[in-house]
Amino acid sequence: MEVARSATLPEGAKARRVYLSLYDQITDGRLCDGEILPGEQKLAETYCVSRVTIRRALDVLSARGLIEKRVGSGTRVRSKAMSDKRAALTFNTLMPQLVEMGQSTTARLLSFSYRQPPDYVAQALGLGAAENAQIATRVRLANAVPFSYLTTYVPTQIAQNYSENDLATMPLFKLLERSGVQIGAAHQSVSASLAGPEVAEALNLAEGSALLSLKRVVRDVDGNGVEFLSGLYRPDMFSLEMPLTRVGDGVGRHWEPAIGQADQDLAKQARS
Repeated sequence: MEVARSATLPEGAKARRVYLSLYDQITDGRLCDGEILPGEQKLAETYCVSRVTIRRALDVLSARGLIEKRVGSGTRVRSKAMSDKRAALTFNTLMPQLVEMGQSTTARLLSFSYRQPPDYVAQALGLGAAENAQIATRVRLANAVPFSYLTTYVPTQIAQNYSENDLATMPLFKLLERSGVQIGAAHQSVSASLAGPEVAEALNLAEGSALLSLKRVVRDVDGNGVEFLSGLYRPDMFSLEMPLTRVGDGVGRHWEPAIGQADQDLAKQARS
């Protein structure tokens, strides 16, 4: 199912409020897949708005594939349509999963150039003040639905080993390895951001939509910076998961990330 490009926030503050409320309830599971929504009149009474306002909100939810309107059988939630497309990565196996994602999804190259990166990128990669980097922006899609907006920065001496066409058709990890890079480690931070006009258009979202923001610095076995990634992800199609385990004794007992342990062991410890 491809999300319609015209799916933006509905017109009017009241319709947007209703839309965002229902959207949150659907995407976080409070409204389950297959559940039938109350009728327009009931929703109008619940939100203290007109039926026209409710209809505007439902039209956008329908355009995004989150509900299905059927004459005679009501409006049905279709959250499974989105959850099936959600890419869920765990911190345990993050890098292998990212490689697999690059192989199982497709990418559309939006821009490609060599120029000076922002200062914070140059510092992270260990580049001089006047050094250029290859800067490329791509949208990654799953089942033809865009879910991430990725901007990568690669030092010129590495990037010159592959072409613009290579980057449009192959995962960057593969290109780095083909260039002789031996990836040693990476550091990643996760925060939140809002979709600006360009990102919103590329991801088929309304401007101002909430996004997951990932920053990642990849280093080779000698500690040299080989890639800086700035990624924006649709939270309805991407999530990061972290297993936790209980540690300590008495009042000091607390949760800690359980990196490297099997999920079934974590579940057993969590029940203790």
